Amino acid sequence: MNEIVLEKVVIYSVVILFCLIVVLIYLRKQKRDSKKVEAKIVIAKEEGMYEPVSLHPVIDEDSCIRTGACVAACPEKDIIGIKDGKATTINASRCIGHGACFHACPTQAITLCIGTEKRGVELPHINQNFETNVNGIYIAGELGGMGLIKNAVEQGKQAVDNIAKSLRKAHQASYDIVIVGAGPAGISASLTAKKHNLNFLTLEQDTLGGAVFTFPRQKIVMTSSMDLPLYGKVKLFETSKSALLDLWNAALLKNDISIRENTKVESIAAENGIFNIETLSGDHITSKTVLLTIGRRGTPRKLGVEGEMQEKVAYRLLEPEDISGKDILVVGGGDSAIESALLLADRNKVSLSYRNDTFSRIKPRNSDSIKEAMAAGLVKVFFNTNPVCINKDSVVLSTSKAGEEIYIANDLVYIFAGGELPIQFLQKAGITITKKFGEAVLKHGN
Repeated sequence: MNEIVLEKVVIYSVVILFCLIVVLIYLRKQKRDSKKVEAKIVIAKEEGMYEPVSLHPVIDEDSCIRTGACVAACPEKDIIGIKDGKATTINASRCIGHGACFHACPTQAITLCIGTEKRGVELPHINQNFETNVNGIYIAGELGGMGLIKNAVEQGKQAVDNIAKSLRKAHQASYDIVIVGAGPAGISASLTAKKHNLNFLTLEQDTLGGAVFTFPRQKIVMTSSMDLPLYGKVKLFETSKSALLDLWNAALLKNDISIRENTKVESIAAENGIFNIETLSGDHITSKTVLLTIGRRGTPRKLGVEGEMQEKVAYRLLEPEDISGKDILVVGGGDSAIESALLLADRNKVSLSYRNDTFSRIKPRNSDSIKEAMAAGLVKVFFNTNPVCINKDSVVLSTSKAGEEIYIANDLVYIFAGGELPIQFLQKAGITITKKFGEAVLKHGN
């Protein structure tokens, strides 16, 4: 009997010892991984990547149970990590608003916020149905604070679904809805309006695709699977600009939808429950509702420097493969600037001017690529500089040192300084613009 008891004690002891070893190994690994995350946070702070610049996750540590689901779900690199047993942001400025972490968290511990306590972001006021403070005017896509093609497509669909539910078709306007903008949100909205048999018109100030059309031809459009109304589920992950435009054209053609291109809306005014829409070309259009899907880029931001009006200065790069043997200056430090510089570097002498001392808001892949290009001498980067004069065959850059200037030979200048939010246009229509300081854009329970 004593032998049986002794045998059980030995077995239990071995099991307990084994469990302790497993736990110790797990805790040791957790501690090691936590130190790695701490080191990454230190680097992120040094490189200016720690503070968010736009949409980003905010984690409730009390609700976090460290499953790591948010880390695994994020398509980007090192946005979130596990430190001291809790999820935490690392390179928050790299977050581009996928929302994958938000949906993956099993305890709903993540909220997507726009802006921070120190840095506000101006956004139009919209409710959960995408309607602004002006009854009948809706906003979907990037203009409302949610970037990415997938998000824009979904919001365009939801906005028109909401319009269809509340719309009274007995009205005197020419259209049930006028959609302004033919980017991802506008295309999705147009397909949804067709699905609901609405009388609609879609206007685009440039060309089908909106901002996507202005991307370089070879640019890889980072997107993900999406459900395109009247077309079906589309699985896209690293798709070229041309392939995406072909897809949208096919979806519109299949459903006999035409977009009125090169038609810029100048003003929107409400009168007796109807919206009067005036275009730059002199068209007068009436509609019961309006959906704005024009994006945040608006008009390209100019530098306001001498010589900027020359023909050699551009704000978009469409066909880099046709440019060779030139001295080119790219201005800017975002993804568009970096990608354009890299596309031009193979057959040209490329310089890049950026006003800060490090690239703090670009995708990890672009960060690695520009570092490699700099090391190989393919792109010469002038940090802490600003163009002050663009001459016929040169550009003058000011530096952070007082009185010091840099002169570089130049044939072409590409400026990627972002776009100006069409605040005056929105306010003229009566839409309230507010500055968001870390306010939730997407949280559970919405």
